[in-house]
Amino acid sequence: MIVIGGENLIDFVQQGMGETGPLYEAIPGGSPFNVAMAIGRQGHQVGYLTPISDDRLGDLLAARLQADAVELLAPRVQEPSSLAVVSLTDGQASYGFYREGTSERQVGAQSVLPDATQAFHVGSLALIDGADAKRWEALHNEAASAGYFTSLDPNLRPLMVKAREPYVARLRRIYQTVDLLKLSDEDLHWLYPNTSLDDAMAQLRRETDAGLLVVTRGGDGATALRADTRIDLPGRVANPYVDTVGAGDTFMATLIAQCVSRKWTSKAALATRSDAEIGDLLVWAGTAASLNVEKSGCQPPYAKELNAALL
Repeated sequence: MIVIGGENLIDFVQQGMGETGPLYEAIPGGSPFNVAMAIGRQGHQVGYLTPISDDRLGDLLAARLQADAVELLAPRVQEPSSLAVVSLTDGQASYGFYREGTSERQVGAQSVLPDATQAFHVGSLALIDGADAKRWEALHNEAASAGYFTSLDPNLRPLMVKAREPYVARLRRIYQTVDLLKLSDEDLHWLYPNTSLDDAMAQLRRETDAGLLVVTRGGDGATALRADTRIDLPGRVANPYVDTVGAGDTFMATLIAQCVSRKWTSKAALATRSDAEIGDLLVWAGTAASLNVEKSGCQPPYAKELNAALL
């Protein structure tokens, strides 16, 4: 089982403009939540470890995951669901978050990895601060120590970071044991200010022991870096281009799903793949992300759609 940890929330996503202002639709979301859904749609056994509220919005969240065969690994809790407001400008998403004291923050000693775990992914808001961030780091460490395949996508949201130093320190600790690390170019610019993208990638490559580091560059494609190899993938044109909500999550989910499918589930397995194999991995992830961009909101492709686009 691929186990996913990290926030779930309701995205109030802008759908257009009405006479009195923007019009929003309530959509289940959250970066790790989206990753779990996307992996489920690609046909893998996947479990979601974060608690979901028992309120009406939580019902939407639970139903969305269960519709794509994602197993809920934590009991529902009474705390309210987290909220995000997603506004769009020329198809680009900006976010505002409301998650103090909410259900997805109720992660503690009772949150444990199931015996069926083969891979563990965590990231995004869940690692920023609080007792829940400490527990997610501990769970990552437990997974790494047990020899499970581990992955991290910080999916940075600077607006939510009140204390930069402890947050970045937590990410750097995870860098040392993670197998697959993915960030966006925007993440790197925040982590390494006043540094060119190439220099930031090189610096992060020196700081992480990951078997594979992947940096996404939006419509410009993605770059994969190993100890002594760099592979660049040009962007795939989305037609039609609708919005980028969930594109990075779909890319991350596809990296995980393909690594598990191909049995590339260790640092050594990733580090010893040929450039052509890593390039093909990026093609799958980039194609999945592009298919998501062609729809409104986060709507990752199902395995049949992805296969049809590639095979």
